[in-house]
Amino acid sequence: MMTNSNNTYLPRLIEKPITESMKTNGCIVIEGPKWCGKSTTSERFAKSVIKLQKPATYKQYRILADIGDDNLLSGEKPVLFDEWQKIPELWDYVRNYIDETSGKGLFILTGSAKPIEDKERHSGIGRMKKIIMRTMSLWESNESSGEVSLRNLFDNTKNVSGKNRYQLKDIAHIICRGGFPSAVIEKDKDISLNYAKDYVNTLVSTDITSVDDIKRNPKRARAILKSYARNISTPAKMTTILKDVESNTDTQDIRTINSYIDAFSKLFVIDETESWTPKLRSKTAIRTTSTKHFVDPSIATAILDANPNDLIQDLNTFGLLFENLVIRDLKIYTQSLDGNVYNYRDKSGLEADAVIHLNDGRWGLIEIKLGGETLINEGALTLTKLKEVIDQDKMNKPAFLAIITATDSFAYKREDGIYVIPIACLKP
Repeated sequence: MMTNSNNTYLPRLIEKPITESMKTNGCIVIEGPKWCGKSTTSERFAKSVIKLQKPATYKQYRILADIGDDNLLSGEKPVLFDEWQKIPELWDYVRNYIDETSGKGLFILTGSAKPIEDKERHSGIGRMKKIIMRTMSLWESNESSGEVSLRNLFDNTKNVSGKNRYQLKDIAHIICRGGFPSAVIEKDKDISLNYAKDYVNTLVSTDITSVDDIKRNPKRARAILKSYARNISTPAKMTTILKDVESNTDTQDIRTINSYIDAFSKLFVIDETESWTPKLRSKTAIRTTSTKHFVDPSIATAILDANPNDLIQDLNTFGLLFENLVIRDLKIYTQSLDGNVYNYRDKSGLEADAVIHLNDGRWGLIEIKLGGETLINEGALTLTKLKEVIDQDKMNKPAFLAIITATDSFAYKREDGIYVIPIACLKP
């Protein structure tokens, strides 16, 4: 892993849900990809830190877990177990401790991989609160002005305003650099592009096997990940990826493809966007295939060996990767609003890139475009059509319709009521 001498800490949006959850739960479980900042952020809340990725520490706590020694959970609370999934039994030990003490905010577990499944492991409901941590959004990396608030859009703000300071080349760099904290704080723009490459190399050579102790071929892992990247921001089926991979490797079994994709999911690398199923006025069938997305767009550019100039020369690919960037930020922002991000696609071909649905029932529709009048008008037409097919007698009216762009100079509200918002103006 590359290191960075700059220890500057940038505040994360996840800090608020961690603070709130520690008041009501005995243990907080923070899951997300490697290098996204789980350990650094969690350590700000912990008084005791156990790093299980250190061999000597792991051996010591492995023995304590095997014999059920009380010292396993000793230490000033909250105790942080970093990479807890290396000793899956910790889950039940922690849960039992919470049951016995009825304490709150006692433990923090962080994991960059889902533990090997154990049917006998208790769910931990009411004691263990899971929180997903992704890479850094543009608001967290101080690259968004935050002049437009997603929360205010749901509160029926009358207008929006904001100025975008980025050009197409800047957004291309941000996509290729990604939101991994070490890359974000790296001052050398060329060096910052190497972090995602190092991440992918470690992913396909080591992590893909260590996640569940199933030996996998690094060359095959790379080919499958590359095919997934070529189908980014689309509803491509696994059979499509299989056909693509077959031309580069000897893989001819869909079960093999699924095994690798499942491993990438366990490592929180793949972050697919599920489909939204609203009540419709017509009987049009809704497509339920999830949209392919990575937890960070730089994973796609790294595996494709694409640099910012490559994206500018291929605007179609640029647009798909930009969608992944926006979806990442929307998922981070929506998490703080107690909601979820979905996509919509029906049999007639009508689709929306993002549907923000809050747990209180409010929802908004979003189209994602690089920018320019033609693309914005196309997005507006799609949003208007989709709004009309949703049965608003059985559902709430949409709180807002918006188009998120890369290059438009300003955020504004169109005459038809649709917001146009540069991604570098958006915040939660």
